[in-house]
Amino acid sequence: MPSNHAQFVRSALAAALLLLITMPSTEAAGKVFNTEKVKVRAEVLADGLTHPWGLDFLPDGTVIVTERPGRVRLFSEGRLSDPLPGVPKVLSGSQGGLLDVTLAKDFARTGTLFLSFTEGGPSGGGTAVARARLVRDDRGARLEDTKIIFSVKKKTGTHQYGSRIVLDRDGNLFVTTGDAGQPKRAQDPFDGQGSVLHMTPDGAPAPGNPWPDGKKGLPQIWSIGHRNIDGAALDPATGRLWTVEHGARGGDEINQPQAGRNYGWPVISYGVNYDGTKIGIGTAAPGYEQPKFYWDPSIAPSGLAIYDGRMFPEWKGDFIVGALKFQLVSRLKRDASGKIAEVERMFKGAFGRIRDVNVAPDGSIWLLTDEDNGEIIRLSRAE
Repeated sequence: MPSNHAQFVRSALAAALLLLITMPSTEAAGKVFNTEKVKVRAEVLADGLTHPWGLDFLPDGTVIVTERPGRVRLFSEGRLSDPLPGVPKVLSGSQGGLLDVTLAKDFARTGTLFLSFTEGGPSGGGTAVARARLVRDDRGARLEDTKIIFSVKKKTGTHQYGSRIVLDRDGNLFVTTGDAGQPKRAQDPFDGQGSVLHMTPDGAPAPGNPWPDGKKGLPQIWSIGHRNIDGAALDPATGRLWTVEHGARGGDEINQPQAGRNYGWPVISYGVNYDGTKIGIGTAAPGYEQPKFYWDPSIAPSGLAIYDGRMFPEWKGDFIVGALKFQLVSRLKRDASGKIAEVERMFKGAFGRIRDVNVAPDGSIWLLTDEDNGEIIRLSRAE
């Protein structure tokens, strides 16, 4: 008979083997990060996406995600669907392609959603918005009744198209654009690039727009003078729109765009041109709005969320901003006077270029990485 010692060794080895078999892998369990106030677990839920740009959460827990080359996929039960048919034709290349996706306020009843993208034309590309209906039945998932509801005029250009779609409290759309690499367009109130647009779900000018008769500017325009807005969110507490936009070398901005206001690009900026030369006439001038906050040097900010979930109560009301250049997530706070300060830079270099930031219904934070092998990452509380 084996000795008690031998039995103990065998039992210990068996227990250790069982533990190794049942223990989740590091990848499956996620990686834990220490932040200033809380430990955060980061899990890669999906990879293999080509430059994913935007996502939203369906009522049943499914996630819809866009890829810049022109694909829409669904993520459910740990798996990505095949690309859905019915996506509008996009001009893909450089920074252009399929951009954001947002569900309509009545999505649960109608299946309606909105897409922003780069639309091609004879002379180049421009930012456009389409409405479609998501259908899921025994024939599979697809987009139907896809219709372009708004299009910016087409000019030569290959980059800086924006774009985010944010619903206001009435279900109208705020759509952000960029200057398409042609700075003067941001000062043209009849153009639409380098602007915040505000429109109904049919693409008509939304109530409260500054130039509804079209005499002083495009009726769908809300504000002008923006270089390239890649992040936008509605403040859950106030219903006001906030945006983050790219500067050149320095001068990335956080703004709270208001109707009819001019946010200065390229007349004023806190950055300089990439060759080091001065932009416009300086950092301030009459008639141009100041940013609420700016980064210098630039972090290349992208997705924006204003946190109002239950998972991270320590971050309630904070701005959570993804960064492309520095490959991090920036957390900013507002004091009682409304002044904004960056208080923490998280996950630097851990995931790659952060393109989008979203808060899920359970309060977790979801990220998209802007890579050839792009990922969906979920940030949750690590106890």
